[in-house]
Amino acid sequence: MVSSAAPQDSSHSPGRPSLLAAEGGPLGVLICGHGSRNRLAVAEFAQLAEALRELVPEVPVAHGYLEFARPILREGLDSLRAQGVRRVLAVPAMLFAAGHAKNDIPSVLNTYAAETGLRIDYGRELGVDLKMIQAAGARIRQALVAADGASPEVARADPGLGAAAPASGEVRPAQRAPVPINETLLVVVGRGSSDPDANSNVAKVTRMLVEGLGFGWGETVYSGVTFPLVEPGLRHAVRLGFRRIVVFPYFLFSGVLVSRIRQHTALVAADHPELEFIDASYLGDHPLVVETFRERLDEVLRGDTQMNCSLCKYRAQVLGFELEVGAPQRSHHHHVEGLSEACTLCDLECTGACQPDGIPLPSPGSPASGPSPDPGHSHDPGHSHDPGHSHDPGHSHDHSHSHGHDHSHDHSHDHGHAPYPQADHPLGPRTLVASNQAQRLRNQAAAGPDPAAGELPPLSTGMGQTRAEANPRPSQLPGSHRD
Repeated sequence: MVSSAAPQDSSHSPGRPSLLAAEGGPLGVLICGHGSRNRLAVAEFAQLAEALRELVPEVPVAHGYLEFARPILREGLDSLRAQGVRRVLAVPAMLFAAGHAKNDIPSVLNTYAAETGLRIDYGRELGVDLKMIQAAGARIRQALVAADGASPEVARADPGLGAAAPASGEVRPAQRAPVPINETLLVVVGRGSSDPDANSNVAKVTRMLVEGLGFGWGETVYSGVTFPLVEPGLRHAVRLGFRRIVVFPYFLFSGVLVSRIRQHTALVAADHPELEFIDASYLGDHPLVVETFRERLDEVLRGDTQMNCSLCKYRAQVLGFELEVGAPQRSHHHHVEGLSEACTLCDLECTGACQPDGIPLPSPGSPASGPSPDPGHSHDPGHSHDPGHSHDPGHSHDHSHSHGHDHSHDHSHDHGHAPYPQADHPLGPRTLVASNQAQRLRNQAAAGPDPAAGELPPLSTGMGQTRAEANPRPSQLPGSHRD
């Protein structure tokens, strides 16, 4: 709880809780990320943490990762303790609430708190938030302005519109006369998760953007785990008849997933030269994103960090996920925690060169095998930023209604993930793994006789035609790792 009698420092806004005067201090802040072997993604995360430091200069701010980068979360917490911090506000750098911050981050934080006695209060994910919607709208408008030049309906006054986008406005094919926004289709690409609550929040963001900006229509697709994936989703979308399609990755940072989104968009665009495709930038460290992080800190101090338990599959009988209620929640990142070898296949921006046929190469410390039989479980170098979960200050971070089932912190590698119920959907990862492998065999057969390949039956795309008929060019498979 925050002491109401404490003096207020001069660095905070009226009505905003004082970080210096918080009960249980001295206070520190930990920004919790997933981590990536992609150097640009790690640099962008550190840049966001630095922007938050500038926003709250009165207290120490550290950051840490679950895997594939340093500092790890424990190292970030160690650095705060070394600066005399006695209470930590930990905020997940996640867009929506799914496995990483519901399970993995709390597991690490709970273990550390139990070992050291440090008080750690856990905040909630960025979520469906007004400022996040405004930041997303600004990125989309930047892409439209770059494609069309400023027009009254696009270049209206918008908070943060001038904030530099990491990469946006690429247009395929060549520039043409501007298309009215109400004749333009918006496709929002979410990370994709085995948690339907997180996936549904992406769809809500899509609707807010479509209605707010006045697009003619909107579709939501995902980069992995769930369906529809990017390429088959776009192939459905082009049949709606719009002349222009804006593809917006609703991601915080760069990485192999964002690169794949662009590659799959290019595949569809190449098959439809009559259409205009515009790539909008991901969110990056937009000022409104940074301000949302600050608001999450304020929520923890006020004690009003609200959890969405009514649709959490670990607490409620969510349709199709009934067997996961009360399941033990354990982090599955222990075996890759602290691995920090950067990917060197690309100069800086990830091109997806590590996955030439769409199937991730083995990560250090993981079995050197083919695609995982569980489409929700592989460690992708660009795996980024699933969602956080909200917890009241002092909450034990478990997910049972009685608060009696907590994280047992089992460090074994038997992750025990429940199977994703829609893994075999024709527009989802597992189905396209088989299709992708068959397509590679067809390509090899076309290159020359291969008696071992045999005759392969046509594979249905779920659209009334075989995949070869729907997309004769070899297609890269979006990632199939778990949230």
